[in-house]
Parts: sequence; structure tokens; C-alpha cells
Amino acid sequence: MRTLLAGLILGAATLAAPAVQAQSCGSGGGASVCLIANGLADNIQLGWTASGTIKSLEVYRDTDPNPVGRSRIAVLPATATSFTDPTAATGTPYWYWVRFATSAGSYNSGAATATRGTACLPTAVTPLAQVGGTWMQTDAPVVPAGASAVLGPQPASGGSWSWSGCGTAGTARLQTITPAAACKSNVVYTNSCGAKTALTFNVAVAGVMRDITSLQLSRLMSPGWNVGNSLDATPNETSWGNPLINQALLNGVKAAGFKSVRIPVTWTTHVDANDNIQPQWMARVAEVVKYARNAGLYVMINLHHEGGWLDNVTYDQQPANNARFAKLWTQIAEHFKHHDDYLLFASLNEVGKQNAPWGVPPQQEWTDVQNGYHQVFVNAVRATGGNNARRHLVVQGYFTNIDTSFDRAVLPTDTIANRLFFEVHYYDPYNFTINGDGQMWQWGATATNPTETWADEPWVDAQFDKMKARFVDQGVPVIVGEYGAYLKPNYPGMAPYRKAWAEYVTRSMSQRGLVPMWWDTGEMIDRVTGAHKLPDMLKVLVDNAK
Repeated sequence: MRTLLAGLILGAATLAAPAVQAQSCGSGGGASVCLIANGLADNIQLGWTASGTIKSLEVYRDTDPNPVGRSRIAVLPATATSFTDPTAATGTPYWYWVRFATSAGSYNSGAATATRGTACLPTAVTPLAQVGGTWMQTDAPVVPAGASAVLGPQPASGGSWSWSGCGTAGTARLQTITPAAACKSNVVYTNSCGAKTALTFNVAVAGVMRDITSLQLSRLMSPGWNVGNSLDATPNETSWGNPLINQALLNGVKAAGFKSVRIPVTWTTHVDANDNIQPQWMARVAEVVKYARNAGLYVMINLHHEGGWLDNVTYDQQPANNARFAKLWTQIAEHFKHHDDYLLFASLNEVGKQNAPWGVPPQQEWTDVQNGYHQVFVNAVRATGGNNARRHLVVQGYFTNIDTSFDRAVLPTDTIANRLFFEVHYYDPYNFTINGDGQMWQWGATATNPTETWADEPWVDAQFDKMKARFVDQGVPVIVGEYGAYLKPNYPGMAPYRKAWAEYVTRSMSQRGLVPMWWDTGEMIDRVTGAHKLPDMLKVLVDNAK
């Protein structure tokens, strides 16, 4: 935006209305005709008054006041009192006569002159807004929350204004607004010759960005909840069996005692051939973010299931992947740049070398490329400005694995200190937590017939100790963006062990300052009504995060 002097006035040409000419009269044979001519934008209009008995009328025209050499341009009924000349050239003065006949002979009115004018064109209107005492040339002012702004388009004189929307009304050129949310103000300027110019101010309200570190923010976010298998579903939000996310669901999450929500989002199934995000998809994601904010929740959005291209973590694919990644995040960040600090961006989800053998340590190339994505992400978001210059951002470990993160994670360089989170996921032991075909249904110290013990309580504490030492103690908070264990229908006795796992794991995270975010796809909270389907489990998660 370009800052202007408050008193800047832009000149605008306006057209005066046509001057009214005096009547020019002539008489003879007991009759008289008084003629007047007016030049308009598209023609010259003649009008006259007549008295006496007139038998016929003719109109003559010339480019000088001498009637010699004039031309007849119309023969009219004796009762006519007007004539329009559309053939007059623009800008050329003309003289007109009405020749009238009586029983005694033919006579002339006096000569009347007029010039056809130019078309009445709309006047260019310059959008100007004053925010924080500074005038700027913009039709998209950003107003801090709770503050006022002045809309003052120019020209400053010579026409009239008509306002509507965003707290504006009436005809005053200067309009003071105090918007509570983003809004549109429409104004129409009518110049002196009647041409209209429409202008829309798209007013944004910048949310509050508090002067707090990410570590301080993390203490306000625990515990957290995932709205899984919805906006991350492909090809559409309802493709994996869940209904559209609604306000009741987010209200139910808040009512259960959760303070933050992770909203996984898949973007690349909603782009064109050039990776331009479909406006309707961006609007839908923004709608869901608003639901969460309405409920009083912190919100984290990410790039989730993007079709595998980010998993090509090789040096030869890195430039193309980085460019695509930056383009997506630039669009997302630009759209949400005025949101407050209750909205966090998380770079990606569980990215690592595609089809790599499980359990094999990653190659240096793979972790280099994956770490590099986060620098691209931070650079792209910060470059969009607005509140994104200070937004809290979240980067992930390779495959969100705790051990690899501890050994290989490289945090990106940032333009602002203490605005960075680190994210890992936790599903140990796999055969108990998420392997639906697994036979492990008992866990922990109370297990009477354990099949695996490597991931019991001591392992849990040791894993989260690593995250505390590597990140939290260095001022970088850790979000466990996904964790969970899920019941197996074939093992009805699993429920108390699942409860014990959730209780211990949640408490262990929280004691070390990590933010737990349970992964849910509709099991515990009804996706339509927000009703609590498993209140005892919800209580376990919330109570052990305190």
C-alpha cells in the first residue's frame, strides 16, 4: 500500500450541464416563432413556441449565423414544437432557424445557436482509507480489532456519494467505521453530469497477536483434539464416512474440556493444474476454522494427505517439491493472514521416504530434504506479512518419529524469536494402539497376559523425556499432534487397558510440558450433534492433561 498525504486531493474533470439559451424570435404574416437550441452529449435539441395560424414548418441549419447557404434538415407538421438533431458533429457550433409559412407568405424565427457536447463519462475514483492516523491509497484496509478507520475516497468535491455496508450510510464522503469483523462497504460516486462510479472497500479486521512465546502459548492449548477423516478426506470432506463439520461438533469438543483442535486438511485434491487452490475449498476451510474460534478453541491447520509427492525426499526432487510446497503455503497464509494468534499453521504431516523399509534408519538425504521443507514453509508464511509475521508455526520431525526427531531434526531459521513449535506423533506399541488386526489387547503394568512389554510405562516416560530435553527445555514447545489407542471388537476386555494407556500417556506428556492432541475420527464425540459418546474416556484425557 502507498501512504499518501492526508490532504491529497485528486483532480477530476467534470462536465457542466448545458447552458440554457435565450429564445430567438421572428414574426410575419400574423404569426411568430421563438426558437431555443440546447447542445447535449448525443445531439442538439430545438424547441419553440408559436402563435398565429401556421400552415407549415421547416428547420434549417448552418455553421455560421449568416442564413445565406444554410441547409434544410427537416420538414415538420405545422403543429410541431420541437426537433432533435442527432447528426450535429461534436464540438462544432451550429445556428438553427425555423422557417414557417402562413397564408401571407414564408418567414423565419430568429437564429438560435448550440454545440453538441462530449459524452458524460464516469469519473475515476481513488480509494483512500485512514488507519491509525495514516492515509493510504487502498480499497482493502486492515483495521486492528476494536479500532476505527476512516474511508475517504476522492475526488473531494464536484459530485455526490451514496454509501452502504460495513457501518457506512448516507452521502458524506468521509465515513468512520469500527468493524467487528471483515466486511464490505459499497459506495457510488455520481459526478456533475450524472455518470456513476462504483467502488467497494473490502475491510479486514486484524486479530490480536499477543506478545507471548510459543512456550507460553503451549500452556494454554492443552489438551487438544483432532477432527480426523474430514477435511483431510479425499476426494471430498464426506468421502470417508463422516458428515460435514459443523458448529455443534466444535462446541462439543470445547464442552468436553479440550482447549485446542487440530484440523487436518488435504489441499492438492482441491487445486487446478497450476496448484491454485479452489476458492470454494479455501472458503470451506475458513468456515471450519471460524467454527473452532467461535467455540473458543485454539486451531491448528496443516497440509495432510497430499498424494505422496512430499514423500519424494530426494535431492533431485527437492527444487520442484519446494516450489510447489511454497506456492500452497503462500496461498493459505495469504488467506488467513489477518487471523489472531489462536490460529496456528503446521507445515505438513508424517512426511518421510516413500516405501522405505520400516525400522531402517533414514538416509541423510531424506532427512535433509524433509528438514528443508520447514525452512520453505517458514519463509513462505512470513513473507505474506500481516499477522503472519508473528504467527506461531509448527514443524514436524521426520515421519513424526520421536527417535529420529531427537537425532536428526534441524529447526528452521526464523525472522522472529520464540514463535516455533515442534510436532511428533505417538502410537506405541503399534500392535496395541492402531493395528486393528493385531492380537495385543493388554498393555502396561496391570497386564495379566502381555504379548509385548517394550513400550510399557518406562518407555513412555523415556520417549517424552527426549522431547523435553531436546526441545521444551530449549524454549521450543512440543505438540504431540496425534496419539491414540483404539478398541478391537474381537477383544472386549481391551477397554480398561486402553483407558490405562490413555491415562498414563496423556499424563506423561503433560508432566513434561508437551501438548497432547488425541486422534479421533468420530468415536468419542458425535460428529452431528457434538454429544459426548464416551464421557469416561473424554474425562480421562482432559483430567490427565492438567
